[in-house]
Amino acid sequence: MAMKRNVCVVITARPSYSRIRSALEAIKQHPDLTLQLVVAASALLDRYGRADHVMEKEGFTIDRRVYMILEGENPITSAKSTGLGLAELATVFSDLQPDVVVTIADRFETMATAVCAAYMNIPLVHVQGGEITGSIDEKVRHAVTKLADTHFVSTPKAAERVIRMGERPDRVHVTGCPSIDLAKQAIEHPTLSIESLFERYGGVGSRFDVTKGYLVVMQHPVTTEYEQSRRHIEETLHAIRELNRPTLWFWPNVDAGSDGTSTGIRAFRENHHLPHIHFFKNMRPEDFIQVLHHSQCLVGNSSVGIRECAFLGTPVINIGSRQNGRDRGENVLDIGYHRKDIIEAIEKQIATGKYPSDSLYGTGDAGQTIANLLPHIDLSIEKRLTF
Repeated sequence: MAMKRNVCVVITARPSYSRIRSALEAIKQHPDLTLQLVVAASALLDRYGRADHVMEKEGFTIDRRVYMILEGENPITSAKSTGLGLAELATVFSDLQPDVVVTIADRFETMATAVCAAYMNIPLVHVQGGEITGSIDEKVRHAVTKLADTHFVSTPKAAERVIRMGERPDRVHVTGCPSIDLAKQAIEHPTLSIESLFERYGGVGSRFDVTKGYLVVMQHPVTTEYEQSRRHIEETLHAIRELNRPTLWFWPNVDAGSDGTSTGIRAFRENHHLPHIHFFKNMRPEDFIQVLHHSQCLVGNSSVGIRECAFLGTPVINIGSRQNGRDRGENVLDIGYHRKDIIEAIEKQIATGKYPSDSLYGTGDAGQTIANLLPHIDLSIEKRLTF
């Protein structure tokens, strides 16, 4: 009888959980796999919504927690946090003895997972490689691709890019994006009544009627432009204030510059009366999908606007360079940081309304596809360029 493979999935941030959750469920239920769940970095921090608490409430057992984020949210602390994560994960992997490690996407902390697995001769699977964006994410993503042994990519174009980087075609699998599984499930089996949003999640700010339409804002700092993060967020704040539409605003990620973004939001909130804006730290992934699905428009620079919102048909205003080059659907309107442009773009997207659903990033079965591949992939760690 074959031994089960120990699959260690490392989650370092709130969005990474939603990006992989359906795969976690499928791995947990697969008869040939044992899930080892490691939660690290901002996913453990209260000011970023304690994603680890959400995971436990949803039935996952966390095998290890790795505290690695240094205060400051700047390039120095990002580099040092990655180094700290590398040191801590070495101990975790030594304890857990995984057969394979899975790392997700392109956040700076994923470098620690990738380098650690590679140096410890543990086969590494990279989910969502081969994509193109702006900021430091571009470097991290492609570096992790070169450290990884197997690639589960979201789109055929991403697969082409990974192969052109010299990776073996037989180790590149187009699985779709697991976040689309979540979007499909949330639409088919809604878990949240929008009217009960404030009662369920609290948050900060006035409560208002969301049944007649609302905006969602999720804007993160751009790590390569981190010194301008406060100015960038203030332009969006002024635009949303001037529009005076009901708005649900979600807290930024723990990237370099997030301190400027967060400070900008807090200062603006203190100095302006904002009865139409309510702020949230975090919510269950399915509930967040429901919020996006029923919204009139998503504003900001989150990849959720490129991925899940394409499937949902939700109109998106993508601000700035963070998502430069990423494959996108017709629902996305790209603009700069000026408040007048933001206002005009939002009004245009609201007038346009819902877009047709786009399956660019998958059809809703990525998690099961990933789980079905994991028992059979080659666990060799030998790498050779293919050109």
